[in-house]
Amino acid sequence: MQILGIEGVPEVRPGDDLARLLFDGAERCGFGIRAGDVVAVCQKVVSKAEGRIVRRDELKPARVVHAWALANDRDPWEVQAVMAEARKVVKTGRGVLITETHHGLVCANAGVDRSNAPSGAFTLLPRDPDRSAARLAEALGRLVGADPGVVITDTFGRPFREGAVGVALGVAGVPGLLDYRGQKDTAGRRLRTTVVAFADEVAAAAGLVAGKLRRIPAVVLRGLSPEIECPPGDGASLRRPEGEDLFR
Repeated sequence: MQILGIEGVPEVRPGDDLARLLFDGAERCGFGIRAGDVVAVCQKVVSKAEGRIVRRDELKPARVVHAWALANDRDPWEVQAVMAEARKVVKTGRGVLITETHHGLVCANAGVDRSNAPSGAFTLLPRDPDRSAARLAEALGRLVGADPGVVITDTFGRPFREGAVGVALGVAGVPGLLDYRGQKDTAGRRLRTTVVAFADEVAAAAGLVAGKLRRIPAVVLRGLSPEIECPPGDGASLRRPEGEDLFR
């Protein structure tokens, strides 16, 4: 398998044709995008292309938000943006807000981020990451001649583990999960509970090349072959329902 970083992509702005920017970037890099490839795309450039940006001067922090932010050494305007994107606060502590977004994602700050955002603004997560992935796959397919897989990635922290790791927000054309239940292991025992987050593994693998400082907004994974046959899935399948979450 190859993991190929698409370099030299210009700054993405609202309304840009992201598929064209990535396709042209891969062509300039000399490897292109082919049928069967999976393109892992950083959430930030998807959000920028879709105009998912909010400026500080568009926000008016509520009194309770302003008070909490000042007491916790946080920017009240950023916290207001977080609260607008959250449907539930799951946990707070040491100035950190762990929230459940309107999509059902549990993450820090509802995915609101000021890094690599325009001055005086914050980027937000795509409104519907799976729909964004499907649209991008379709647009790339018109350029490639066959729909590649697309995984929209972000980095999340994890309970009980230090460090953030790449995860899949939106998925199109590849499995979200690989369900091994009913398969036999090498000792001949039938697996009963094993379900692997395949799209998250794709996102984490892409992070090895994209990094955080290299200005590589997307990578092409070539030769990726799931160990077992599973139909294409979506990012929604990776979100554990609250009723099945032993830690909430």
